[in-house]
Amino acid sequence: MSRVCIYPKDIQIITGKSERQCRNIINAIKTKLNKEKHQSVTVEEFSIYMGLKLVEVEKYIK
Repeated sequence: MSRVCIYPKDIQIITGKSERQCRNIINAIKTKLNKEKHQSVTVEEFSIYMGLKLVEVEKYIK
């Protein structure tokens, strides 16, 4: 069973970017999707935003 939410550390592993850049990516996704601060970003939302296949992203999260 895989997780629904994605965190900066997950994005860091997938992209190789710094933790700060990954937090910026999450904030950009929240802004684009009109989410509030307390709402999480899902793995699916991240993969769509980054243009990655969901299956590929899920490999790194398990």
